[in-house]
Amino acid sequence: MAGRLFAADALLPTGWARNVLLQWDATGRLLSVAPDAAPGDAPQARGPVVPGMPNLHSHAFQRAFVGLTEYRGESQDSFWSWRNLMYRFAARITPESLEAIATWLYIEMLEAGYTSVCEFHYVHHDQDGRPYADDATLSLALLRAAHNAGMGITLLPVLYQTSGFGAKPPRADQARFIRSTDNMLSLLERLAPATRAQGGVLGLAPHSLRAVPPDSLAAAVQGLTALNPQAPIHIHIAEQTQEVEDCIAWSGQRPVQWLLEHAPVDERWCLVHATHMTPQEYLDAARTGAVAGICPTTEANLGDGIFDMPLWLQHGGRWGVGSDSHACVNAAEELLMLEYGQRLSLRQRNVLASPGQAEVATAMTLQAVQGGAQASGRAIGGLAVGQQADLVALDAQHVALAGLPAHSMLSSHVFGSHRTSAIDSLWVAGVQRVSEGRHALHDTGAQAFLAARSATIAAD
Repeated sequence: MAGRLFAADALLPTGWARNVLLQWDATGRLLSVAPDAAPGDAPQARGPVVPGMPNLHSHAFQRAFVGLTEYRGESQDSFWSWRNLMYRFAARITPESLEAIATWLYIEMLEAGYTSVCEFHYVHHDQDGRPYADDATLSLALLRAAHNAGMGITLLPVLYQTSGFGAKPPRADQARFIRSTDNMLSLLERLAPATRAQGGVLGLAPHSLRAVPPDSLAAAVQGLTALNPQAPIHIHIAEQTQEVEDCIAWSGQRPVQWLLEHAPVDERWCLVHATHMTPQEYLDAARTGAVAGICPTTEANLGDGIFDMPLWLQHGGRWGVGSDSHACVNAAEELLMLEYGQRLSLRQRNVLASPGQAEVATAMTLQAVQGGAQASGRAIGGLAVGQQADLVALDAQHVALAGLPAHSMLSSHVFGSHRTSAIDSLWVAGVQRVSEGRHALHDTGAQAFLAARSATIAAD
């Protein structure tokens, strides 16, 4: 055994347990999760221990322009006007700035309760759209960032080929994103050893139906499966009503309907956003076993709409949360926003309590961890033997938590604290990365991020 931790209260997949002794091996894999145990000489957590949250959707570089798009530039701003501003920013990213931005973002994530990230990475080439001498340059920058911060990673290089349905040619400001299908599969082969070396998983992200023509989508999925039959596949889908309307005009079908009829969607897939679906699409998508990737704070920031979570859960749908554009970097905040969005839509309270778990925060945490683990393709599904020791300890002396039972402490963390303020410590694969709320690289990471952001926006 390489490490252990004793928790007076811990949230296991079956619910809350008392006096839990957690023990893991040198690879960070849990060997024993024993309730009703004695602490012995094991280190003791300062509060309830909950599983680390997987972040199933991230565009790391976008963290550096948060706050710079919050002004009205058109008579009616939308996702599409925001996207134009995002493209301007993406055009200036360098390998050095991407690594600095991503390193700081992953530090922020760790301090906010995330222990793993699915990085949906689509800025591939240099600022003129030409491949770097090493075609994997920007992908490797993200792997280094995750390694240096201590963040678990599922790297999802993005296949992006067209600017709209019907194979519309890419725009000039999309040149950094474009790859052929064969080129993408070659990139995956190049990245596989480096990803494995740091305990990561490599998958594929067809960007969206508007950006990947049908033949390319089929070939890419087939090629990925040949490389790794278990590799995760993530895709943006049905995020915006205009996307739905354009897909109908192109194919006569809605995006989720088209995807389910033309691609082998199963448990490997993560349908990111999936905001605008019909009741039949909710049923059919849930039956595939795919995960719905919900990004509540980004979907609110961009005016996307609200996912019908009760309907999804009615059909046994699996789900997890992501921070996407990183308007907010906070695992508990995503859960709060998800529940509050449902309350506003339905004019009810405690919507996402489950039949077996009346406590909303507990129910949501368990479901989001399971769905996020599935979407990550990694053994990070909670505090159970065989899973990775990804742990978050809350501070039982925090003013919002003190004196409460453990399940109420988690509820107060999600709904009553400043969210990150009640996190005391965090471990990834059994290695402590956050202590007393701070990552060891907090100060140096922040300084490098600020320099990279300043250099990137200097042209404005």
